[in-house]
Amino acid sequence: MSTSSPTEHLPRLLLSSGEPAGIGPDLCLLQALQDWPAAVVVIADPDLLAARAEQLGLSIKLDLWQAGQPLRPARAGHLQVWAERLRAPCHPGRLDPAHAAYVLAMLARGCDACQDRWFDALVTAPVQKSIIEEAGTPFSGHTEFLQQRCQVEQVVMMLAGPGLRVALATTHLPLRQVADAITPAGLSAVLRILHKGLREQFGLDRPRIAVCGLNPHAGESGHLGREEIDVITPVIERLRAEGLCLEGPLPADTVFAAHQLARYDVVLAMYHDQGLPVLKHATFGAGVNVTLGLPIVRTSVDHGTALDLAGSGRIDPGSLQAAMKMALEISLKRRSI
Repeated sequence: MSTSSPTEHLPRLLLSSGEPAGIGPDLCLLQALQDWPAAVVVIADPDLLAARAEQLGLSIKLDLWQAGQPLRPARAGHLQVWAERLRAPCHPGRLDPAHAAYVLAMLARGCDACQDRWFDALVTAPVQKSIIEEAGTPFSGHTEFLQQRCQVEQVVMMLAGPGLRVALATTHLPLRQVADAITPAGLSAVLRILHKGLREQFGLDRPRIAVCGLNPHAGESGHLGREEIDVITPVIERLRAEGLCLEGPLPADTVFAAHQLARYDVVLAMYHDQGLPVLKHATFGAGVNVTLGLPIVRTSVDHGTALDLAGSGRIDPGSLQAAMKMALEISLKRRSI
């Protein structure tokens, strides 16, 4: 099905509005207060957006869009909405397992529409993992959901902010499972995807990748763990021979020093809380979550649902705007390849 229009040369961004009781709907409305050099469509319940706009005191004209209709450039005060209806009433800040199916339906539709090339990129607002699990659907996050939906074996979560990029060798795992999840095959796949993604989506000809160790002091020559000796170092040496620019394993407590970071384009952390606290401390509100290794472009905010702020008018849309800008940049770069 075609979405061709006079704006076909513009990037086409699709936004999923996330957990309806959180700040996702607020963010989608706030981004519509400005022009964008793109066609922008939000997947959401139009009645939810209308109610939240009234609560926030925003004057936004909601224009219903359906697959196959022409797309218009995003103009301040207007928002194109691809309707997905809520299954139950929604109240800001109040979670309800009945909303889980709505959230998953938005993600599935968004992913499929990008795979079918109706849109150039999917930008996701935050979801509440716990409420989806409570509804009976195993769900560890956007990254894993999109990996399964796109039927790819491996993806890489990378967060990027001003002056800093951090990728993860493992994502949403209990800490007890991390060491077992770092295998030669898995780590090799992550590094190849990271290298390829930085080349193709960020225009880095030979990305410089700092690889963290798993253990304190990168294992202290085996005295604090052998993962660096048995897994990480052999993988690094093998991939260097293939031409990848890798350094490590490096102690995670010193690699994030400014003079060290200047030497690298990205830091690969071995697990979620090894790398992301540093990035979020340095760039919170301006960071972007990027999924590398998918057949589609996907970016996201770097924060959660902020249930206590939903409908309050006290949120900063900076991370969503940064995610949209990065999606635009990547989409334009991919078009030029």
